[in-house]
Amino acid sequence: MKFNKKHELFELKDFLILWSTQSISQLGSSITGFALTLWLYEATGSSLSTAVLAICSYAPYVLMSIFAGALTDRFDKKKTMLGCDVFAAICTMIVFVLFRTNSLMVWHLYVLNAISGLMNTVQQPASEVAMTLIMPEKYYQKTSGLRSLSSSLISILNPLIATSLYSFLGLNGVIAADIASFIIASIALLFFIKIPENKSDKRERVLVLAKEGLMFLRENPLIMALILFMSGVNLTASAFDATLPGYVLPNPKGGSSVLGLVTACSGVAMIIGSLIVSVLPKPRNRVKIIYLTMLFSLGTENFLLAFSREPALWCIGQIIGWILVPVMSANLDVILRTSIPVQLQGRVYACRNTLQFFTIPIGLFFGGFIVDHVCEPLMRVYGDLSILKTLFGTGKGSGAALMMLLLGVSGSLICIITGKKLRKYQYRE
Repeated sequence: MKFNKKHELFELKDFLILWSTQSISQLGSSITGFALTLWLYEATGSSLSTAVLAICSYAPYVLMSIFAGALTDRFDKKKTMLGCDVFAAICTMIVFVLFRTNSLMVWHLYVLNAISGLMNTVQQPASEVAMTLIMPEKYYQKTSGLRSLSSSLISILNPLIATSLYSFLGLNGVIAADIASFIIASIALLFFIKIPENKSDKRERVLVLAKEGLMFLRENPLIMALILFMSGVNLTASAFDATLPGYVLPNPKGGSSVLGLVTACSGVAMIIGSLIVSVLPKPRNRVKIIYLTMLFSLGTENFLLAFSREPALWCIGQIIGWILVPVMSANLDVILRTSIPVQLQGRVYACRNTLQFFTIPIGLFFGGFIVDHVCEPLMRVYGDLSILKTLFGTGKGSGAALMMLLLGVSGSLICIITGKKLRKYQYRE
């Protein structure tokens, strides 16, 4: 048994180094993103303005992913990841300089977030392929659980560290932590990780490679159906993300520290879910698990937050809503990695990113817009009606509570309607 464990660690050595150090870098970036959201809401008091900050990150990701994946398949994965990290770090340093000189403006953050988002667009498919190249297929489910675990830890630590650093050290401390995480990840990637080259044809043009990714999805209806299902889930989830700050921050029992705690609870739930994934046996029907877990998540959390007024219940809602997300992610990850040839994964993952995540900026915009310009004005005018007051409370934030109800209904309908279509597909490993 001890020999088997040592052998397993040896086989996963490169993956463990890359996974752990990239997770540290992602934590640093997430801390900065959360702190900038707090700074922006303090400056504007608008859910839409904070949503636009996230939109600026996702828009280039959605628009350019299809070409970024083709570039990933042409170029060296390590150099691509290092180059993107350097550009993202430069953007962070520019924010630091602007803040220190009292020149930081809202539009600066939008532009710099767009540039960082573009770098992430290129890096993400390169990282996905690199992970596949450095780990044996027999460890796919286990490593997917580890990646969900790190994502969960980031979700927990990010808001807690960000609110602490922001409260005591301001943006200076936040950005210093981000730069330190970048240095750790870059040194590990540069000197300690060897990523083998895949066998893709580097001489093909980018447009040709992008077309190949789209053609693969067209010829594999199960993967396409799962991607479109997840795009509907992401529409609701991103609208929730835009709504949450406007729900928690102005609440008399809320504030930035409570927002950090509530957000961290999603990470706690994902850690529990990741541990569940690591011990679960191979399921009979991975597709069924994917849509049922999302129906449970979207059909519980939004309703609980819509009708509750206590931070403890908000935390419980986050835990319920996120605990099965790693289960869904692990099963989706196994289907993709075992169905897509490794030499095509960069371009196919990039096409997946465009189709699956294009609804995120849409959801962020409409979530923030509807809260600011529909739900909050509606509650200001009609909030004194006894039924609305009972259901959603009064004052600023009651409109966001109404939005949570709308998201619960729409998310449940998306899962029920599209889940029926997914049932006709069979996946065999």
